[in-house]
Amino acid sequence: MEYRRAKTPGATYFFTVVTYNRQKILCEPENIDLLRKAFRYVMQKQQIKMEIGLILQMMWQN
Repeated sequence: MEYRRAKTPGATYFFTVVTYNRQKILCEPENIDLLRKAFRYVMQKQQIKMEIGLILQMMWQN
């Protein structure tokens, strides 16, 4: 994959992502905790700030 990133100081970005094959791996509390730890690690290394994080489960899909 080739990613393009704008590097605008103070900019706000919005990301929408989905798990591989829409697996329900983020329904388990321990996996949510791992995701939090991963975000904290990257945020410290890259010196970025995340205002809000939200995980939504699409209940109408099987």
